Amino acid sequence: MPAPSRAASFAAGARDTLPMIVGAAPFGLIFGALVATTPLAPWHGQLMSLTVFAGSSQFIAAGLFATGVGYAVLWATTLIVNLRHMLYAANLLPHVKHLDLRWRTVLGFLLTDETFAVTSGHFHRHPDDPLGQWYFLGSGLSMYLNWQVWTLAGLLFGAAFPRLQTLGLDFAMVATFIAIIVPQMARVPWAVATVVAGASAYACQGLPYKLGLLAAVALGIAAGMIMLHAKRRNGARPSRKSGEDDARKPGGMRASGKPAGGAQ
Repeated sequence: MPAPSRAASFAAGARDTLPMIVGAAPFGLIFGALVATTPLAPWHGQLMSLTVFAGSSQFIAAGLFATGVGYAVLWATTLIVNLRHMLYAANLLPHVKHLDLRWRTVLGFLLTDETFAVTSGHFHRHPDDPLGQWYFLGSGLSMYLNWQVWTLAGLLFGAAFPRLQTLGLDFAMVATFIAIIVPQMARVPWAVATVVAGASAYACQGLPYKLGLLAAVALGIAAGMIMLHAKRRNGARPSRKSGEDDARKPGGMRASGKPAGGAQ
């Protein structure tokens, strides 16, 4: 069987992201329509999608801008919402740390919730894929182009459908996030992050200005990062029990045939 080419890996990443692309399309359409109802100019909305490329924070930024809040509040809020990307990046780092700065910069910019779900699954199945960066690029770039197209569609035609947000299209993104989260629950750091975030959101739901949501995001990410760091630290630590078991072998011999505790 011939080894996959760069083009084949790129195409596989785009193909595996197709269900996420379908789920994100209504979200981009609604964002474009939302911008049309704010003081922002249409080109502001498209520029935001081109340069920020983060759906949740774009919605929050557009909404906050419409209320006239200061730039400090806007920047701080979107920063907290996007902190989850630190957890994504930490999870994918072992698979991309060998790449040069140019590759890591491009892939970091294209990293979204959907691309993380697809790419992390791929690396879990194929941890030693030599062309994994091309798979990553195919997933991220397809999501990027999809987001631009549907943002533009919302900007152009959103004004013609003023009740677009009441049609339930935003549930497509909720379903997409459920599809992203559920498979990750098998991993302890993600399960802990989800439970902490959910409990925090419930406990802080009475806070004004949706500060409870921001607190839940921050606490969930912190819990996930702590668990991920602890898991890696324990994984890198040599097993004391295995060494003791080797020493108990008949003749004090290790599995390698060398004397336990003797000269190597």
